[in-house]
Amino acid sequence: MPNYRTSLAFAQLPDGDLPIFAQNTVTQMTENEGFPTPRVTLGNITVAVSSFQAALQAAEDGGTQATAEKNVARAALIVLLRQQAAYVQSIAGSNLPLLLSSGFQAASTNRTRIVLPKTVVKTVSNLQTGTLKITVDPVPTARGYELRYKNGTGDYAPGGVFTSSRGIMLESLSPGATYTVQLRGIGGLTGYGDWSDPVSHMAM
Repeated sequence: MPNYRTSLAFAQLPDGDLPIFAQNTVTQMTENEGFPTPRVTLGNITVAVSSFQAALQAAEDGGTQATAEKNVARAALIVLLRQQAAYVQSIAGSNLPLLLSSGFQAASTNRTRIVLPKTVVKTVSNLQTGTLKITVDPVPTARGYELRYKNGTGDYAPGGVFTSSRGIMLESLSPGATYTVQLRGIGGLTGYGDWSDPVSHMAM
C-alpha cells in the first residue's frame, strides 16, 4: 500500500481562505481518536488563526506596516500548519481515510493530468445564523474547489476557494434569504471542472 503525503498546498491559499482551512483542521482533529497527541496544540492554531484574522482586518485600512504585520501573522500560521501536517502524515501513513479525517488533504500521487469530472453537491445545511455549510463528493486529483453563489436572479458572486470537500462555508448571509450555490473542482487538464448543478437553500 502507498504511503500518502499530506498536501502543503494550503500555503498557497488566498488570505481570506487560509483561516477557514486552518480552523477546519482544528474542528476535524478535535476529539479525533486517530490523532491523540497533535504536534501543535489545537488551541495554539486557533490563537494563530485569530491573530492572522485580526492582522488581515487591520491591513485593509492600514499602510505598509499593517501589511507587513499581516504577512508575519500569515507566515506564523503556515509554520504551525506545516508542523501539524507532518504529524498527520507520520500517523496516517498508508491510511488515506485517517489522513483526510484530519482536515488536511493528501498530495496527489497521480501525475497524469485529466479533465476533472463535474462536481456534485452532496449537502447544503445551516451551520449557524448566516452561515451555510456545503459538502461535495470528492473529485479525484482536484487541488481544491471553487464556490460561487447568488441571491435571487442576479449574477453569481465568488464565494472563495476551499481545499476540503467537507469544509466549505458560505458566511455573512442574510437570514431568511435563499441562496443558490455552485462549485467546481480546480486542477486537471483544463484548470477547472464543470460547475455543479445549482442547489438552493435558505439561510437561517
